[in-house]
Amino acid sequence: MRYLRVLWRFWTTALAAELEYRGNFFLAALSALGGAAGSLFGISLLYQGGYQPGGWRFEEALLVLAAFLMLDGFSLVLLYPNLGRIVEHVQKGTLDFVLLKPIDSQFWLSFRSLSPWGLSDGLIGLGLWFYAAGQLGLGWMDHLRGIFLLASAMLMLYSLWFVIGATSIYFVKVANAVEVLRALLEAGRFPVQAFPPAYRFVFTFLVPVAFLTTVPAEAVLGRLGPASFGLAVGLALALLLGARLFWRLALRSYTSASS
Repeated sequence: MRYLRVLWRFWTTALAAELEYRGNFFLAALSALGGAAGSLFGISLLYQGGYQPGGWRFEEALLVLAAFLMLDGFSLVLLYPNLGRIVEHVQKGTLDFVLLKPIDSQFWLSFRSLSPWGLSDGLIGLGLWFYAAGQLGLGWMDHLRGIFLLASAMLMLYSLWFVIGATSIYFVKVANAVEVLRALLEAGRFPVQAFPPAYRFVFTFLVPVAFLTTVPAEAVLGRLGPASFGLAVGLALALLLGARLFWRLALRSYTSASS
């Protein structure tokens, strides 16, 4: 309950500060609409002439794009404003003050701020998700399976991003690594089966792009067996635990900026 109260204070103060510039929401919404329109145009080009990349119908591919947009909105709302600053805290020495606070440092670094401007991406993705599901005649149980795995995908994305940020304790200049991760995640706009076998291997086993967008869409479509479902959830929990252990290990090497 203490952490819930702290989280409430964190987010209410962050929203109060952000909403001083309400015009930013309209600009962010226009940007999100433009990005979604560009993605839809790109996918529609793949389906010209009746071609179905990886055997996915157009409406099914829209589910993958919707999952990508919701994850992108999640990263803009929560991950980028918080985890994107870990490197800055290490470089400027302000991580010292975070570690001195009477609260878990990973919690503080992960949830201190909030940006509402990414909500437009998430809402567009959610609308596209329900549109595509309606076209395919999917039911509420299908939605529940997909959203549960989408929550697992958010845990995976958070864990990967946090680990990259935490490596700044060892290698200070890792900001570019986050941008590389975001660039790789752009492949999540399309079903992983649409890529050649070598790329499929990379996006499944090295950078789990497939588990972030394609697997939730497959869960909605009823194509995911119990073993694959358990593997996706297990991977999310393993990455979350790995991020926690890595942070505790990295703190042992942190000598602070003043000592």
